[in-house]
Amino acid sequence: MHRYAFDLINRSQKLFITLIKVMLPVMVIVRIAEEFGAVDLVSAWLTPVMALIGLPPEAGLIWATCMLVSMYGAVGAFVGLAAHLDMTAAQLSALCAMMLFAHGLPVEQAIVKRAGASFWATTALRVGAAVAYGALVTWVSDMTGWLSEPVDFSWMVGSDTTAAASGLAGWIDWSIQMVKSLLVTFGVIVGLLVLLDILEKTGITARITQAMMPMLRISGISRDVAPVTTIGVLLGITYGGALIIDEARKNNYPKRTLFLSLSWLSLSHSLIEDTAIMLALGADIWVVLVGRVILTLIIIALLARLTLRWAPERAQLATENAE
Repeated sequence: MHRYAFDLINRSQKLFITLIKVMLPVMVIVRIAEEFGAVDLVSAWLTPVMALIGLPPEAGLIWATCMLVSMYGAVGAFVGLAAHLDMTAAQLSALCAMMLFAHGLPVEQAIVKRAGASFWATTALRVGAAVAYGALVTWVSDMTGWLSEPVDFSWMVGSDTTAAASGLAGWIDWSIQMVKSLLVTFGVIVGLLVLLDILEKTGITARITQAMMPMLRISGISRDVAPVTTIGVLLGITYGGALIIDEARKNNYPKRTLFLSLSWLSLSHSLIEDTAIMLALGADIWVVLVGRVILTLIIIALLARLTLRWAPERAQLATENAE
């Protein structure tokens, strides 16, 4: 028992240090950029895009905050702009789906790059899927009247909120929150490693992998990364990416395997927590969960076909699918 505990802390520490090396510099850069108005600048660039999609200008600020900072930062922007928002249920659901596809990009995509996939390719995949899906939802609503009822944001206006501090006070608040976030991240990593060990010893990992095989056959993802991909899909890129970094280091996965797995994680991850946040804002579950997962599966299946030329994994994939 003592040996296992020592080994667990050692493994957790290595994963945590790997994440810190990626996350901390990016978090500091994003904070500096936020302090100098980068979010407002990106928001101005996104306003024409929002108009093309069928969303109000305020949506540009919310999405810019989401992409550059975090999902929770975007929720704060939602609350701050609630008194000025005039959106239908379809527009709200489209924006929430876009936020789920593309959020926290500097930190999350740095982890994806460290895990073995292209930063720019996976970022473009997330942003492109977000824009296309958001436009599709608003277009369908305009054509059919689906989810065309207006959304009442008055409950947000009544929330007890305070403006974010700036200057030295803002940096102190940010530092405290960052330390708390990193401590929680370490605790989650320890818990995930224990969970994975339990699943492996009890044979549940094998059963989960087998249950995922029909989807894996469609998507083209190797069964070797199915367990850690599942963790990321359910809980998020930070944790799933950390595990994939560790697995890739030990098993030397082919580039195609890593690209497909990390592309899936980039498009659909943290299905439990993040989806619940969007539902709390009033988004439609068919848009932010069901449709998003279906689109992800379609995109990964297409990528799997397009990357088949990435042998030497082709023969391995064919053997797996035949089993």
